[in-house]
Amino acid sequence: MSVLQDMVHAYRRPRAVFRQRVGDSPREDRALAVLIFACALVFAAQMPRLARQAYETGEELNMLLGATLLGWLFIMPLVLYALGTFSHVIARMFGGKGSSYAARFALFWALLCAAPVWLLWGLVAGFIGPGVQLSLVGLLALVVFILFWSINLREAERGPQETSKAM
Repeated sequence: MSVLQDMVHAYRRPRAVFRQRVGDSPREDRALAVLIFACALVFAAQMPRLARQAYETGEELNMLLGATLLGWLFIMPLVLYALGTFSHVIARMFGGKGSSYAARFALFWALLCAAPVWLLWGLVAGFIGPGVQLSLVGLLALVVFILFWSINLREAERGPQETSKAM
């Protein structure tokens, strides 16, 4: 299946889609591709907000876009790799049996699956601006991301033996 179809299906059956996407063997190229695609979508979600900010304040739009691009496509992947590995270390302390790769992929896949809601947040930020609507959509985006990450991380830390039994 395509990545976009899997993102849609993840809203109905997140565990099965995650198991299918993570695969049996570690593939860092796949994890990096998912991470970069997710970060690119979150960067794209920032564009309407930044355009509004540039219009209202008179700041240079290209400077705002450049700084956001640097943050989301160069710095955040490093931060997310560290956070994914750290989540695996914490999960191991509580009995997790998965791999570090699966824990990182759980975070990356959660960010990618939540990206459509972040795109909605960007549209609300750009067209409506600050207010209750923006706060509610931002909260929704955060909740969707945390839900996906917790479901994926739990599935990743079940270990290879328990995952095959669950299928």
